Formats: sequence, C-alpha cells, structure tokens
Amino acid sequence: MLQTLTGLYGLFALALGVSLLTIHIYLAPLHRLLQACWLVGVASSVDLVLASEDPLALTVYQHPNSLWGLGFLFVALTGIYFKEAFCFNRLETKFLTPLVPILLLGHLSGLLPEESKPVMLAMWAILFLVFSLRKLPQAIPDDIGDKSVFEHLRNRNSQPSPSENG
Repeated sequence: MLQTLTGLYGLFALALGVSLLTIHIYLAPLHRLLQACWLVGVASSVDLVLASEDPLALTVYQHPNSLWGLGFLFVALTGIYFKEAFCFNRLETKFLTPLVPILLLGHLSGLLPEESKPVMLAMWAILFLVFSLRKLPQAIPDDIGDKSVFEHLRNRNSQPSPSENG
C-alpha cells in the first residue's frame, strides 16, 4: 500500500510540473520561483526514493527533516493555491493556502500533535479534491485569463524608462 503511494506521488509531482509549465502567472519572477521550487522538490524526492529502502511516505513520516528538500514541491503547490485564491476567489484554496504549510512545518518542527496530523491530512485531501473537481468544468479562456496583460508587460519592459529619455 505505501509503495503505491510513492507511485501516486510521482504522478502528482509530474502533473504539478505540467501545471507549472502551462499555468498563467502574470509575475514572471514568481512563476519561475514556483518552477524552481518544484524542481528542488522533485530532485529531493527522487534522491529520497533512491536512498531509502522504505516507501517515500514512511521515510517522510519517520524523518521529518526530509521535508527540507521534498517540501519545496509543496511550496510550489501552495503557490498555485494562493494564485487561485487571488485570481478566482476560490473558498477551498483560502483554506489550503495556510493548511499545507501548517501541516508540513508542524511535522517538520515536531510542534504539531500526532493526533491532529491525520485530521489535517484528510482536510487537505478533501479540499484538494474539491479544488480539482471545480477546475474541471472551468472554461479554458476563463482559466487562462487576459493574455493582453502579458503583451502589456512585455511592451512596458522593452520601452526605455522616463529617466533614460533624459
């Protein structure tokens, strides 16, 4: 069962990577930062899988310090939650944005009581499912947003600033 979770986690990481390639975030530096966090998280995850004889979920549970690397993948995911909360005012993402860091940092620091972890993990799973199901029927043009913003930003960045004009 736990080995199956490792495979599902791999599919999740791959899907998140595709999302980060195709998502529209108007602030290019933020977009690149989320992609870099994903890359660090994936590299750390692969390293953990190759270095440990135990399934990934068990390794992370038994060795919370593994979240120093693997957790970057969830930083990227939380960035998407934040973007969706900001752009589309989705209620579930307003809960997911703080829930994910609280759960992971609580496990990492040892400050989160053991009995609250399964409850928070279940909340995360349910809210993530709600988020995913609500994205399915969303019209693609609505999800992509106003592409003219990208053109405006490109034009603004290519023009000389007023101070350069003299």
